[in-house]
Amino acid sequence: MSTFTSPSTDGKDGTTNRTMNGTMNATKTGPGHGARSATTTEATRRPRLSGMTWLVWHQHRAAFWTIIAATVLCVAWIVYQRGQMMDFLDGYGFPAKNLDDAEREFQPYVDAFHSVTTGLTAIPVILGVLIGAPLLAGDLENGTAKLIAAQSVSRNRWLATKLGLAGLVVTVSTVTLSAVFAWWWSPIKSENTGIDWTSSDFFNTTGPVPVALTLLSVSGGVLIGVVLRRTLVAMVVTLGFTVALQMVWGHFAISLGNIVTVTSKPVSPGTVITFPEVPRTAYLADTSYLTGSGKLVDLNTCADAPAEQGIELCMKKADIVGASMDYIPMSQMSGMQWFGASILFALTAGVVAFLFFWGRKRLV
Repeated sequence: MSTFTSPSTDGKDGTTNRTMNGTMNATKTGPGHGARSATTTEATRRPRLSGMTWLVWHQHRAAFWTIIAATVLCVAWIVYQRGQMMDFLDGYGFPAKNLDDAEREFQPYVDAFHSVTTGLTAIPVILGVLIGAPLLAGDLENGTAKLIAAQSVSRNRWLATKLGLAGLVVTVSTVTLSAVFAWWWSPIKSENTGIDWTSSDFFNTTGPVPVALTLLSVSGGVLIGVVLRRTLVAMVVTLGFTVALQMVWGHFAISLGNIVTVTSKPVSPGTVITFPEVPRTAYLADTSYLTGSGKLVDLNTCADAPAEQGIELCMKKADIVGASMDYIPMSQMSGMQWFGASILFALTAGVVAFLFFWGRKRLV
């Protein structure tokens, strides 16, 4: 057990009072009854933070409580919005009636989705800057790290407690928000209501993706803080890092899916092309004309054909006999999210390992 001195031993947390109360009860009621009372008190006493865990929580309690409070408020707002949406859907007759016929009436609820997702997609950036960057940079800048190093507590334990407690708060918050938002979206998820499931508004706010993105943003911010050792500078650099991370992730996220290709039934060159059907919620990656030789050509191939020639003649000369469409069905969404999240979790684990094997040498 570490000999690090925590403020929790000074009696303010009630330890001294409980000892005094147990002694007074023993004096008043006799040795036997006092012993039973003390035992009962110990058995029913609520668990309390102590030692290094208490110190880290006390040091960052303002940020942690802010995250918890913001999470509760956001959950309450989502629950309210879902209730409003379900009242509309019940009155409209959904799912017996298709929502496509109520596009205008349902638009305010789509707008509500986007207003919430705007905040949810910013969570990795906000927590990376406000939690990750100052987590160790503040201690390095103001000298607290040297005080910790002078105690009997090892640097590994201090680092593990810092990362563990911050990671726990971040994980609980993002998991809760992800689950509640998915619960809000689930009744209309399979409907074509102008909601693009591949967009960052929905792909990055459900499933394991928000947790993975946030943990990588926070751990990256911690590493930046350890390297720069200045809180404000670390926060600015972390802002750039988290924004860049979001952009890179958004660029490559769609590549996590498997493209499905469907072609129309071949027709004679110059005949009107009927495009193949794809699922209504599918992400359409590409659409092309198909020639008799199996070559794909752009849809604009005959767009600029001379009026006297006509589009049909142009398509006949180009030997266009059908159409091809590449898409990703919505059924792949969960698999894509878990695959992408596993990559982000692996990167987070690498950053944390680097902090332990190299960063701890700089924690003084």
